[in-house]
Amino acid sequence: MIIISYDIKNDKIRTKFAKMLRGQGAIRLQFSVYEVNNTQRIIDNIKINIVDKFSKLFAGADSVLIFDAPNAKVQKFGNAIHRDSDIVYL
Repeated sequence: MIIISYDIKNDKIRTKFAKMLRGQGAIRLQFSVYEVNNTQRIIDNIKINIVDKFSKLFAGADSVLIFDAPNAKVQKFGNAIHRDSDIVYL
């Protein structure tokens, strides 16, 4: 399972991003937070889509965080890359 949280300013890109997540079986937890509890193949496809299709479209203030729950690993895209403070899992 992974949790994806995003902050994307451009309405068109944000809408496409949300549609991509829902199309891959993601469940919306909050407006910009999704849970993906699917096969590793689907999770990998989502990550590939983010890297290949969306990361080049992100503006300076946009950010996407992927919380990989089993591995306690966080992937960052956009502005989130520059924020390297520790995250506490409860």
